[in-house]
Amino acid sequence: MSAATVFDSVLFRNIFGTEEIRECFSEHAYVARLIEAECALAQAQEDNGLIPAGVAGTIRQHSNVTKVDWPLLAQRAEIVGYPILGLVEQMSKWCPEESCESSRYRDSKSTTAYQATAGYIHWGATTQDIMDLASVLQAKQGIAIVERLLHHVASTLESMSAAYRDVPMAGRTHLQHALPITFGYKCAVWLAGIKRHIERLDQLKERCLLVQFGGAAGTLASLGPSDVGIRVRQRMAQILGLHDPVITWHVTRDTIAEIVNFLALVGGSLGKIALDLIVMSSNELNEVAEPYVPHRGASSTMPQKRNPISSEVILAQSKILRAQAGLVLDSMVSDFERASGPWHLEWVALPTAFISVVGSLHQADFALSELQVNKESMMKNLTSTKGLIVAEAVMMGLAVHIGRQEAHEVVYKACVAAHEGNTSLQETLEKLSVVTRRLSSEQLSALCDPTKYLGCCQLMIDDLLAKGTKGSVHQALQQNRVN
Repeated sequence: MSAATVFDSVLFRNIFGTEEIRECFSEHAYVARLIEAECALAQAQEDNGLIPAGVAGTIRQHSNVTKVDWPLLAQRAEIVGYPILGLVEQMSKWCPEESCESSRYRDSKSTTAYQATAGYIHWGATTQDIMDLASVLQAKQGIAIVERLLHHVASTLESMSAAYRDVPMAGRTHLQHALPITFGYKCAVWLAGIKRHIERLDQLKERCLLVQFGGAAGTLASLGPSDVGIRVRQRMAQILGLHDPVITWHVTRDTIAEIVNFLALVGGSLGKIALDLIVMSSNELNEVAEPYVPHRGASSTMPQKRNPISSEVILAQSKILRAQAGLVLDSMVSDFERASGPWHLEWVALPTAFISVVGSLHQADFALSELQVNKESMMKNLTSTKGLIVAEAVMMGLAVHIGRQEAHEVVYKACVAAHEGNTSLQETLEKLSVVTRRLSSEQLSALCDPTKYLGCCQLMIDDLLAKGTKGSVHQALQQNRVN
């Protein structure tokens, strides 16, 4: 065992990540992407007549990550500071020692000039071109995984929003009873954030998954004064399934920063869900519980414990993700046409952020998909303050008769008396002539029923679930008003 982090640890890796995302950002996969980038570069140059026909095919045919001498590559990377020089050296040895004619680089006084096929590997490129390409290709694959999991979580929350649309519970502000809501409303609020992330992701892919090829200072000068360098870059984008950036982006790192900050936003939304679940699963509230798995969340000394493990991991991951967001924001501040260090922060932040967010989404998918919902406890908690949770309803009902400020004062004093006397709000109000002269017993009873003060909870749920399919409830209501 040689792992040093929770992401690679045998003990913790499947808690903080998944095998799929670890493989995507593994060292093996990264070097495979470096090779893929070099092969795409050669193909794009061949397609534009920059290197002889057949060279790209030969390079691709003989280049495979299974051939890598890892100890040698590590040794060269440690000396150089980057892995590309050592990798190009190895790739050059993999190619046969045959020669091919170069039509572009003939000496003007000779009829033919020859160069070994391997000599065209990394032609006109710089180290950061290839490393950035590998990172973007990894990010592309990672985004596909994130997108799939976001849709899984969204689907689960859609089902929960519909299933618990009418299940009343206490809404809480500052951890105290505020107003009644439904559990479906709470799920729909969570869902809305996830839906926005899915929309952001669609926009992000076009804006941030950019090909990188610029040469030493980003000017493509190594390929000559014509537009051939730009055409090579455009062709590389086609080959690799990336977008062409129009101008070199290697010192404007907003794209990488946006990707990681997007992942941190997802982590923040999941962290909010996790915190809600943690508090709601406390013994005092007992409103939800994570799916039951024998011994999951158990204590070594307290047999009764059933800790919300998935939610705890998600909450931790949200903090890890925010830390990575800060790192890539720092990496944006780079000097001149080649950064003297900040770029290295991304080597840490990008894999960590992707593994962390996928691990978090995986835990959320598990926790929500079979979440145990205790409707009876929700109702018990809702009525536990004996009507105090609908003090606003009484105040607004009374305000019609005596004005809002006076109504607020009357109901406030009634709430204090109810709390101190351990009686219901309705009992206390029925002793006040200022109330009974204006509101009948039936009216007061209705105002003090928390299940009748849900506002637009259900309508907003319906609106959210209908959005993008059959139109929205809100739109229908607006149309009715117009008509």
